[in-house]
Amino acid sequence: MSLTEWNRELEHATAEDIVAWTWRRFAPDVMLTCSFQHDGVVLAHMLHAIAPEAPIVFINTGFHFPETLAYRDEIVRRFGLRLVELEPIMPRPEFAERYGLDLYARNPDLCCHINKVEPLKRYLPNMRAWINGRRRDQASTRTAIPIVEEHQGGLYKVNPLASWTSKDTFYYLERHGIPTHPLFEQGYTSIGCAPCTRPPLAGGDERSGRWAGREKTECGLHTFLEPKAE
Repeated sequence: MSLTEWNRELEHATAEDIVAWTWRRFAPDVMLTCSFQHDGVVLAHMLHAIAPEAPIVFINTGFHFPETLAYRDEIVRRFGLRLVELEPIMPRPEFAERYGLDLYARNPDLCCHINKVEPLKRYLPNMRAWINGRRRDQASTRTAIPIVEEHQGGLYKVNPLASWTSKDTFYYLERHGIPTHPLFEQGYTSIGCAPCTRPPLAGGDERSGRWAGREKTECGLHTFLEPKAE
């Protein structure tokens, strides 16, 4: 089947069925990236039920909220996830000496590239399918994402929650007795690195608290790959 046919077939499938489809087609070279926001936790729960050996990839930038790291540890312990932790390409002392620990304020794109994008780029060649938790309603930059995307090098990115809303995510967490991120109770709706994350702006979408006041809307993880030429 073609990519178009896959997307037509999967558009109205359940998220669980999309995850299972991904594993059947691409196993064992399937991973999930999870920053331990709620959407990623939902997918980790689904994927673990289908393929407990699949890696749950967490990019530890060194700038996460302590609450995120504690929540990560709780979820991993509770469900026995196979966590793979990626570290920045540059050790923290070298990073601090070369760029300063306030690089996020002066050049957030470079900070994300060093601490998030490059570690993932080095891991991806081992994979054929990358599951992630993006939803179309999260931000205007994500409204058109399909269920399956094909990129250069034979990598497929799969978005099982593309048609979900935040309510769907919380219903799933509640139904399965999964705790929420502690910062959610403090008004955060999208949680990344601590220096660049705040509660959403009034009237803004749920990602409006990320890099608030800047034109930056994405960390780069979902924009560095080249789509396969048609």
